[in-house]
Amino acid sequence: MSETTDKGEDFESSLSQSDTAVAAFGHRPRGALGNLQHFLHGNPTMVPVIVLLLSVLVFGFVSDNFFSAFNLSLIMQQVAIVGILAAAQSLVILTAGIDLSVAAVMVMVSVIMGRLSTEFGLPVPLAILVGLVVGALTGLLNGVLVTRVRLPPFITTLGTWNIFLALNYYFSNRETIRSQTLDAEAPLLKLFGERFTVGGAVLTWGVVLMIAIFLILWYVLNRTAWGRHVYAIGDDKEAAELSGIRTDRTLVSVYVLSGFICAIAAWASIGRVGSVSPTSFFEANLESITAVVIGGISLFGGRGSILGPMIGALIVGVFNSGLRLGGVDVLWQVFATGWLIIIAVAIDQWIRKISA
Repeated sequence: MSETTDKGEDFESSLSQSDTAVAAFGHRPRGALGNLQHFLHGNPTMVPVIVLLLSVLVFGFVSDNFFSAFNLSLIMQQVAIVGILAAAQSLVILTAGIDLSVAAVMVMVSVIMGRLSTEFGLPVPLAILVGLVVGALTGLLNGVLVTRVRLPPFITTLGTWNIFLALNYYFSNRETIRSQTLDAEAPLLKLFGERFTVGGAVLTWGVVLMIAIFLILWYVLNRTAWGRHVYAIGDDKEAAELSGIRTDRTLVSVYVLSGFICAIAAWASIGRVGSVSPTSFFEANLESITAVVIGGISLFGGRGSILGPMIGALIVGVFNSGLRLGGVDVLWQVFATGWLIIIAVAIDQWIRKISA
């Protein structure tokens, strides 16, 4: 009995002399580059903001006319339509998908609005409403194919892009509705092309529309449960399902909203061009993806601010304007845009290494 007691006392005395320090993980010093990487990971919009500021400063130094009110307002007008399409594209990319049909939807809906109001005698507000509904239905088709038929978004929207393009040519008969016809029979279709002056800068209502769409989407994505579900699906769809999120329903709603925004872009594009052409904005599809990528939204989904694509569209506009004022050929403007895309994706990959 005493022997057992002695062993217990030895154990207690040994325990009292043991190390009481709490276990902790070692931390490697990050360094300046590591700190920058962590900062950009937590603030992905800062990358396009920094690029935009540097671009403005460089081109403002190189060209005397860059900072003129006329040139800056012209940049805003030129990027308005691509910016609205980029907003629609961003919603899909945030869910780790992609929509190759946004430009085709926009042009097709603009043709429907124009034809209904000028050739079929439908009241212009009703023609616009039909166009908005058609845009939402195109998104519904994409969403159902992705969620119910389980087709990859790339293949789905590649197919519907061709479908909508063919319907566009069918509805339009490959004919353009001239500006004079719209002025006489459907002036409301050109609403977002009307100009107004602010402090010497000439802007259009299309620019206001673009900014309003981005601000509304920012609020929805950051202040509502639906917005958090969108980010969760893009980050990890299976984990989102296990947490109780109805992923398929959310994905369908994302595509429907994207199609609806494309229809709004269709209305704005008529005002921008001044006519309804079935061949207009043929490069807008790739330009919208470019704005999203440069704007800091990850192509892998789940990360990035919706305001980034608007900044991305402005970056492309600033580059094109600055190079044009510098007398650079259009060929090299496209060349510079290509490098912007590559660098933006490379930076995104570098930032994502933190979460790997």
